[in-house]
Amino acid sequence: MLPASPSVVEPVSPRAGRLAWLDALRGLAAMVVVFEHALEPLWPEARTSVKAVFDPGWYGVLVFFLVSGYIVPASLERLGSVRAFWISRFFRLWPLFTVCVAGMLLLAALGWDGLHIWWDTRPAAMALGHAGMLQNLLYVPNVANVLWTLSYEMAFYLLLTAMFTLGVHRRSTATALAFAAAAVLGAGLLPVTLLSAGGASRMLTVVVVVTAVVAAGLAAMLRGGRRVRQAGAVAVAGTILLLLAVNQSYPGPWQGLFILATMFAGTALHRVETGELGRGHLVWVALIPLAGLWPARDEPGVQVAIVAAWLTFAAGTALRHRTMPSWLTWLGLVSYSIYLLHPLLLESVEFFLPEPSDVPLPARLALLAAVCAALLGLCALTWRWVEMPAQRLGRRLIHRTDPS
Repeated sequence: MLPASPSVVEPVSPRAGRLAWLDALRGLAAMVVVFEHALEPLWPEARTSVKAVFDPGWYGVLVFFLVSGYIVPASLERLGSVRAFWISRFFRLWPLFTVCVAGMLLLAALGWDGLHIWWDTRPAAMALGHAGMLQNLLYVPNVANVLWTLSYEMAFYLLLTAMFTLGVHRRSTATALAFAAAAVLGAGLLPVTLLSAGGASRMLTVVVVVTAVVAAGLAAMLRGGRRVRQAGAVAVAGTILLLLAVNQSYPGPWQGLFILATMFAGTALHRVETGELGRGHLVWVALIPLAGLWPARDEPGVQVAIVAAWLTFAAGTALRHRTMPSWLTWLGLVSYSIYLLHPLLLESVEFFLPEPSDVPLPARLALLAAVCAALLGLCALTWRWVEMPAQRLGRRLIHRTDPS
């Protein structure tokens, strides 16, 4: 199980105590992600035993997505505008995503890494799938392994937008429980890649149709009249639910559905915290992690990770009024860069260190420290020159579109 993307929410200054605890959680999860991916090129002999006891990938998935579910819907509702929300998402997500893809293409050009063979035989489907960030729900292999989780972020954003348009966005608890029930009942029963598998032309057809429906539906929600907006919302939500139900391959149907349940559970927790929902909803939300333990009954490492992720989020909530360490909140601030850029460095390590078990452990530890130092330096640069300017541009466009 690969770790998830960091929750791509609006960045919070380390001095903004009200939300600094969310940055602290993201910073912690981001470094666990780095540890997960460092096992393969630096300690392959320990990877299986570590993940059997505690799966860092699932831990990263759930912490990141609990944070995303907690804060992103609040951002949409605070803005009160689908257009402003998507301008914000675009300038938060795509610029650094483009840098990551360009970096992987550079590694491939240097011969340090290889692209999937379908880039030679199915380039249009591969490129279009990535452009919409739904590649993992379209059976399109990711150009960088970490990008698969962005498909679930995108699915969440699209469902959230559809629910907001239809006026049912406050039904967070019921939605979380519905996804959790689908995950449990569908484990081992739901088909995989039902739509996209079957050849290059079929994959391209599915990618084009899904992209067109989602784009048209989103455009309708952005600009149409009331009935047009509602029709667009139904089309987008129906498409995403169909992909989640029958077209996942990795991590698998129940895991993907459980990720969505986790994000909507985070939303329900935020509504309880702000008083929109009664505290009795906490009992229902507590069923979400319990539901995840049953499909993972043969994977104790995943079960431990599920429990640990929820306990971590609970601890963060309990400490939300405390001052967070500035170094940890800074890690959270640049966590999107950490997540997208660390595979570039670790792929390079794997190229130059093909047999890590032949290298003494102290040397490998020193190499990991050097990689982390280089990564954080690179993240400081991308935050300064890519993420911040893009977000400032997004805010200017939002203000120009709707000065209020």
